[in-house]
Amino acid sequence: MAGCVFVPINPLLKPDQVVYLMRDCNIRILVSTQERRSMLDSVLDQCHDLFQVVIVGPTVGTEPTEMHKSCGYRVIHWRQWLEGPALPGYCVMDTDMVAILYTSGSTGQPKGVVLSHRNMVVGAKSVASYLENKASDRLLAVLPLSFDAGFSQLTTAFHSGAAVVLLNYLMPRDVLSILCKERITGLTAVPPLFIQLAALEWPPEISTHLRYFANTGGRMPLEVLTALRQHLPKAQAFLMYGLTESFRSTVLPPTEIDRRPDSIGKAIPNVEIGVIRDDGSACGANEPGELVHRGALVSLGYWNDRIKTAERFKLLPDNFPGRTAGLPLPEYAVYSGDTVRQDAEGFLYFIGRKDEMMKVSGYRISPNEVEEILYATKMVGECVAFAVAHPVYGSAIHVIASQAHKVGSSTENDLKKECRLRMPSYMVPAGIHWVNGPLARNPNGKLDRKKLIAAWHEQHRTPDASIGPHLSVASL
Repeated sequence: MAGCVFVPINPLLKPDQVVYLMRDCNIRILVSTQERRSMLDSVLDQCHDLFQVVIVGPTVGTEPTEMHKSCGYRVIHWRQWLEGPALPGYCVMDTDMVAILYTSGSTGQPKGVVLSHRNMVVGAKSVASYLENKASDRLLAVLPLSFDAGFSQLTTAFHSGAAVVLLNYLMPRDVLSILCKERITGLTAVPPLFIQLAALEWPPEISTHLRYFANTGGRMPLEVLTALRQHLPKAQAFLMYGLTESFRSTVLPPTEIDRRPDSIGKAIPNVEIGVIRDDGSACGANEPGELVHRGALVSLGYWNDRIKTAERFKLLPDNFPGRTAGLPLPEYAVYSGDTVRQDAEGFLYFIGRKDEMMKVSGYRISPNEVEEILYATKMVGECVAFAVAHPVYGSAIHVIASQAHKVGSSTENDLKKECRLRMPSYMVPAGIHWVNGPLARNPNGKLDRKKLIAAWHEQHRTPDASIGPHLSVASL
């Protein structure tokens, strides 16, 4: 109604990261708590477009005043703001932008994904429809509201008339505690949190009210999914796939979990998914190709970045499924950068990021393939697989992993021995690098693959010398 665009900022970000986002999208008004604002005081003067800081919640000491005029902005309390004169509302169209959500890229600084009112409303309706949300639901929001799936807990609940419980959890046990206390019916989380939750003892009363749990932000390891279903025999499991650039794309219905637990499902309502070759033509059944998303959830591109927008948002080819020949106006779709395959029944299977695929001894391998098998050994808690240059084989696979909680300490040789029983020789990791405690996460709670791998390379400055015992490749 005020004609503004909102930009949720993760409170885990450091001041310099906050300033980057604020400068990148020309923030004019900052809404914050007094405590959080005080942490940013030393850097807010770098935000030249900022003219007002609005403080919410209790204040300490004197009321905020216009003490920062010298820096170009004033500070007032939310209450003072509401006491100001009413202004006429703005005319807003469904295709106008309503929000900018920042997403980490594989390289460089975060990119601001611009969402329209249409994206937000249709997304809420779509998710609420397949989760069958209703007014009696109580959803637990454990993901940051700066993450599209986290903010979706609010919009989905608002559309359904459901209640939302906000939780800034410190430990996984906090999540179980609040599930019981608030009699939560729906939980959406990312794989790293589910991995931790699956290792805990679940109070049996949770099964009496938790209607579903949904995974987003990465592939759910099969062992983790199995453990969660054992904890929650009455709850439905929804496995979802999506991109911030297009919100959600696919979901695997609970009825298909037993038949195809490794599938990411089919397109959600109001979405069409295609799997295409590099030349734009459609892939055949089970042929790997790039996932392309079209429909009402395609966002408006990256804020103030035409080059990156052109890389990800492209015109649909005329022969794209669902695109009728003869339409004169072009249509943009999101090219995901993810390699998938689609079986004869239309179910999709994630293979890997195009820029993360590893090539060892001539074989193309997805990190997810390796990680899935490692989880199945039940010897690792969390893991990340990646490729390292090798003088003979081109590259070799290395793994960063934490120990499984319920297993005694495992050695590198123990895990490699198990891998040789479950993997072809070219997939067996050349090195296992154990890490104490949970692996590093990004602000959205996902495993921070980029940071973990960069830290490994920093520690092992000479890639060839870092290779441990050689792969068993005598047969290759």
